[in-house]
Amino acid sequence: MAVQQHSIFDKIGMPKNLAWGYLGILIFMIGDGLEGGWLSPYIQHRGLSIQESALLFTAYGVTIAISSWFSGVLTESYGPRKTMLVGILFYIVGTAGFIGLALPELRYPLMLLTYAIRGFGYPLFAYSFLVWISYRSPQNKLSTAAGWFWFVFTGGLNVFGAYYSSWAIIHLGYLNTLWSSIFWVALGAFFALIINTDKFETSTVANKTSKLDELKKGISIMKEEPKVLLCGIIRVINTTSQFAFLVFMPTYMEKHGFSTTQWLQMWATIFTSNIIFNLIFGFVGDAFGWKNTVFWFGCIGCAISTLLFYYSPVIFGDDFWIVLLCGCLWGCLLAGFVPLTALTPSLVNKDKGAAMAILNLGAGLAVFVGPAIVGLFIGSVGSTGVIWILAGLYVISAVLTLFISLPGSAKTSNPVPAVIVV
Repeated sequence: MAVQQHSIFDKIGMPKNLAWGYLGILIFMIGDGLEGGWLSPYIQHRGLSIQESALLFTAYGVTIAISSWFSGVLTESYGPRKTMLVGILFYIVGTAGFIGLALPELRYPLMLLTYAIRGFGYPLFAYSFLVWISYRSPQNKLSTAAGWFWFVFTGGLNVFGAYYSSWAIIHLGYLNTLWSSIFWVALGAFFALIINTDKFETSTVANKTSKLDELKKGISIMKEEPKVLLCGIIRVINTTSQFAFLVFMPTYMEKHGFSTTQWLQMWATIFTSNIIFNLIFGFVGDAFGWKNTVFWFGCIGCAISTLLFYYSPVIFGDDFWIVLLCGCLWGCLLAGFVPLTALTPSLVNKDKGAAMAILNLGAGLAVFVGPAIVGLFIGSVGSTGVIWILAGLYVISAVLTLFISLPGSAKTSNPVPAVIVV
């Protein structure tokens, strides 16, 4: 297939054939992420406990984890368009039930059910597109193409979604803001599935095997290539702190003098820095080494910056800009894990969809593990104990990274030193 060597897309590392899909992911995730920064304090202020809030997000995370795993193998079996369409349907049904039936009267069991149904939505939509990218991007640009995915994914989820909701909850109200999410999701789907005309071809192996066998590969790949399993575990740890923060950091910051609006602006700005560094670390990963980037910037960097962000209001009080700066450092280093998206499918010669399913499962499990850690430990060790658990997980991820290698690949030719940094 002919490639335009001097096109703007070629220069920035984004596959031109998938450009409309990237835009669709950005818009879709605006709808999906608009309540993330305020739903927990909102339901707590209406009478639910922090443990009940944590359980709600944990149930949401369980279905996200399941959906994330299925996204890879279903995409390889049925193609991304069908898988993404199913994700849209789950999202709309769950959202309508959550807003229309459960949330107004705080019917907690129904809140758990409908919010969990909603959780099946975005992984089937977004992570299926990530598999699409892994098949349709040149190998030497795969880390950069993945960086662009996380740029639009996080930009919608945590930046534009948060900025939009900080305006919408004032002018539209909380419930109407949630209803507007369906508009953003539908608009994103229009760009990703209709305007985007790129053709996806599943692997020849997938075409010759049954759909059940293809699903089994999402499990057997971990036994056949244990390094894929390690990548999945590291991916869980990558954003566990992010989803734990959504449960307890808004109220923690409130105790230190920051309003909900300030928190939303802070969160959006933090992830503005994150999406910029998603791109930067995509390029860094291709140049400095995928493994090296994950180890030093992702694992070690996040272990330090997670603690710094938490303790910044204790040290500096309600100084918005200093606390924001510390948060932005954490957000930047969170992007140090971006090269995992290139490293993981490169560990296998075939069944890249199954390998990506494990990575997607890790991303989904983080949405479950983060709130679960808060729910299990905040009552006994408090928020300070929770933050040290999160920092410790990053140290564990650094140890696991030492055992991942890609023989013969220039992307891991400069090995990290055989030391454990604590």
